[in-house]
Amino acid sequence: MERIHRRIAVSQRAPGPRGRNIVPYILVAPLAAVFLLFLVAPLVLTVVVSFWDYSEYELIPRFTLQNYRDVFSGCLAQLPDLCVAFKVYWSTLKLCLAAWSLTLLIGFGVAYFLRFHVRSAVAQVVLLLLCTIPFWTSNVIRTMSLVPLLGRNGLLNEGLLGLGLVRQPQDWLLFSGFSVVTAFVHLYTLYMIVPIYNSMKRIEQGILEASHDAGAGEWQTLIGVVIPLCRSGIAIGSIFVLTAVMGDFVTVGMMGGQQISSIGKVIEVEMSYLHLPAAAANSVVLLGTVLLLVLGLARAADVRKEL
Repeated sequence: MERIHRRIAVSQRAPGPRGRNIVPYILVAPLAAVFLLFLVAPLVLTVVVSFWDYSEYELIPRFTLQNYRDVFSGCLAQLPDLCVAFKVYWSTLKLCLAAWSLTLLIGFGVAYFLRFHVRSAVAQVVLLLLCTIPFWTSNVIRTMSLVPLLGRNGLLNEGLLGLGLVRQPQDWLLFSGFSVVTAFVHLYTLYMIVPIYNSMKRIEQGILEASHDAGAGEWQTLIGVVIPLCRSGIAIGSIFVLTAVMGDFVTVGMMGGQQISSIGKVIEVEMSYLHLPAAAANSVVLLGTVLLLVLGLARAADVRKEL
């Protein structure tokens, strides 16, 4: 019997490095190849090209730091005034903060309603799927649909005139920062709803009942229990919204009427003039800025809980 038990114990031991099962590596190989080919390789090429020189008609594969000097040229000399680069980044950051604040407020409210006020799980799923209906069309069409709503002769201006709230059409509703932020909220609010709703689904009902039994009201439970338990979902939704808004140039161009500056528009203009090294340098700086935002949000909450 002892020999039999020894053989069973030996057979159950983990295989050594040479006998390790390679099936998991084979399964993950296609995904790793796609990741390397379509994400890592383009990023590496972008960084490399950002250090190249260029002329009006050709790329010159020669190492130079001039592209990065051009990005922040004259910034130190203009202090305390902001240089052009800092003004563009500040304009982009203001759009991001405005869009993030509104999407967080709306997304949290919708997720809270679905989780705690809709009792049926089927109804929750159905209502959540209804939120995805706008995604059945492209972002360009969804953005263009706001033009007849916010335009000078649009539905909103006609309604304000009909109610007597204004005496003439309001031009600031379209081709302004207001219209750009409105489009961002329309496009990206769902990215905030889903992670927050997923976090709320993990809150056990017994925790809320214990909070109420301890004498906490609805607002106290919301602030002291629900919001802290949803930090990871809020962080993930914030990462989705901020990264999407920081690099968006189509929405800014369409809804801003080419009057609103953003770093995405700067990169798009440089690429249209075939100034690829300059565009690559701006892209690397933008990538670094976004990574700092993501790292800050990741440190504020444990996002691995939602992954």
